[in-house]
Amino acid sequence: MTDRTNHQVRLAARPHGEPKPGDWAHTSEPVPEPADGELLVRLSHLSLDPAMRGWMNEGRSYIPPVEVNDVMRAAGIGEVVASRHPKFSVGDHVSGVFGVQEYAISDGRGVLAVDLSQVPAPTYLSALGLTGMTAYFGLFDVGAFSDGETVLVSGAAGAVGNMVGQLARLKGGTVVGIAGGPEKCRWLTEEMGFDAALDYREKGLGRRLHQAVPDGVDVFFDNVGGPVLDAGLGALRRGARVVICGAISQYNNLDRPVGPANYLRLLVERARMEGFVIFDYQPRYPEAQSQIAEWLRAGEITSKEHVVHGGVHDFPDTLLKLFRGENTGKLVLALGSEESA
Repeated sequence: MTDRTNHQVRLAARPHGEPKPGDWAHTSEPVPEPADGELLVRLSHLSLDPAMRGWMNEGRSYIPPVEVNDVMRAAGIGEVVASRHPKFSVGDHVSGVFGVQEYAISDGRGVLAVDLSQVPAPTYLSALGLTGMTAYFGLFDVGAFSDGETVLVSGAAGAVGNMVGQLARLKGGTVVGIAGGPEKCRWLTEEMGFDAALDYREKGLGRRLHQAVPDGVDVFFDNVGGPVLDAGLGALRRGARVVICGAISQYNNLDRPVGPANYLRLLVERARMEGFVIFDYQPRYPEAQSQIAEWLRAGEITSKEHVVHGGVHDFPDTLLKLFRGENTGKLVLALGSEESA
């Protein structure tokens, strides 16, 4: 493989606010040969996630930050093109955290075989990947959702948000989504089966929420934070659960994140607010994957991906779609042209 070149994207500097071109370095090096116990993967699809912005920051978090000059961390799907690992053979398709590069060496830890004859690669990064796991455990375990309850989801047109809404609807829930723009709101109600969808860009979100759910919500699944979190807290009913999955509106703030001003609604409604990290549920991933796969096969839920075709050099610009609200569903970078895919 030494006659081939591996193109990579590395973190060149820790961003201040929204990541800028100077925060990235585009590098290349010869494709390495795997050593004993290793495999070489040629990447075909990369997962782009809001959490990536937090991984770029220095400091203590639920996962070590990406170090400056390291290849940017990313989950991906690829084909094994060389192997000296007993569990993986040339031609196998696998998923794992391989980084933003064309080729990756792995010792096999955290690498899973995937069957692309059954499910397309983007779905393994979406409904059957961390997106689906996050929605499943966030709604059913952290949110303690019971059949027929009312669920409010912010960032509802995003990867996790639309899946949360679908799972709640599957279990007889009433689902209200918050999203950016009339097109996304129409998509949620007309295609994803949401009972209502509210555009956060319009004035009076709190008032419109009260009109949509006058009796309040049982579960508020928040992916956004900031003013949207405050508006959702105002819609809680007695004993509600607030699931803190993310806060995409705050990730690029130059100042400290804005906390909830409306938190006393938790006291008034005897509600609770809890954050979670999906990696804590890793031993139970097979449980969720099996159930989600069954629902997909039955057509009871769908997996929505926003696939961008390009090369690893397109990663920095594609990532910004997340923070500018330009994606609908799971954002995936497919390495190569749309024709070749």
